[in-house]
Amino acid sequence: MKRMLSLVLAVWPVVGWADPDPADWDAVLAEAAGQTVHWHAWGGSTATNDFITWVGSRLTQEHDIVLTHVKLENTSDAVTRVLTEKTAGQDEQGAVDLIWINGANFAAMKSAGLLFGPFAEALPNWHYADTATKSLRHDFTVPTEGYESPWAMAQVVFMHDTDDLPDRLGSMEALLDWARSNPGRFTYPQPPDFLGTTFLKQALIDLTTDGAALAAPVTEESYVEVSAPLWAFLDELTPLLWRTGRAYPQSGPRQLQLMSDDEIDLAISFSPGEASTAIANYQLPDSVRTFVLDKGTIGNASFVAIPYNSGAKAAAMVVADFLLSPEAQLRAQDPAVLGYGTVLDLGALPSQVQRAFQALDLGPATLSPEELGTVQPEPHPSWMTRIAEEWVARYGVGN
Repeated sequence: MKRMLSLVLAVWPVVGWADPDPADWDAVLAEAAGQTVHWHAWGGSTATNDFITWVGSRLTQEHDIVLTHVKLENTSDAVTRVLTEKTAGQDEQGAVDLIWINGANFAAMKSAGLLFGPFAEALPNWHYADTATKSLRHDFTVPTEGYESPWAMAQVVFMHDTDDLPDRLGSMEALLDWARSNPGRFTYPQPPDFLGTTFLKQALIDLTTDGAALAAPVTEESYVEVSAPLWAFLDELTPLLWRTGRAYPQSGPRQLQLMSDDEIDLAISFSPGEASTAIANYQLPDSVRTFVLDKGTIGNASFVAIPYNSGAKAAAMVVADFLLSPEAQLRAQDPAVLGYGTVLDLGALPSQVQRAFQALDLGPATLSPEELGTVQPEPHPSWMTRIAEEWVARYGVGN
């Protein structure tokens, strides 16, 4: 089914849509008033859901926009919905107005002309975006070209309970060595959950000797050679996992629950502030801390995109712009709320706002920018599609 979807997507050319015009922001605001935006976004985190509810309340107050959070388990569900409407000729008033999207899903929608835009760099708050030091114009190596707008920074960290695992682990080989001495004390969410596939990507990057190949589309020749160390690593690691690799947590929050229940000592996160947020919310013990690998870890931006047939394009752009605002970015970075990294250039902000960011207590388990070290780029999305498929064939529950 996934391959059929990819083939169908590939036959449509890229289409540019210019109405409403993001360069005429007064007209955008006038059109947005009274519109309802159906934001299709991952719904597996209470903290994230609460943040989206707050965004909706602010948009109602400021712009008379109603924001409805359509909670997803998989972003591909929203992509499929837009594709189904395209196939049926429903080119207006689609069910999806905004998507929290990344990677392969963005690449597929962009290449198939299923996105409205370009709009992102015309948003009023774009001038605060840190395009110099953060990768905000590429998504998993694919140029965004204004078809999606960033709203949060993410980087892989490993959460460890220092009562049981006092010291950081510097590599995937070190993780495997530790697992040999501590069987059953590590797991990761079951792919295709995004956090589970993130662990696979991180292992692939850390273990490969040909990182340059990962930036290009996968080929049969490159795949076999580059992925071989990953499968050797997983073959040995899998029986050492929680429940001997015969079961996996279904999501990141379930992984946190296992750590809270002292069933595991080590877990992966794509948010450097997640552990501090979980400690503040009493979801994790205050003995939990985070680390990154010696070579660095994967980092990227989270984006939102607007489908080509949204009936609320103006209001969707206002949502995207608000997510870029210093107010929303400051709240999202607060570990008591989300603990997400900001996409803004703090030096470009008014001095009072800079001081507010500097005054944030990022929490006991949040690494400083210096401690986060090198940010590794995402592989081309074709790598993850291929790796995830083979993981299911090799290790999927029931195999």
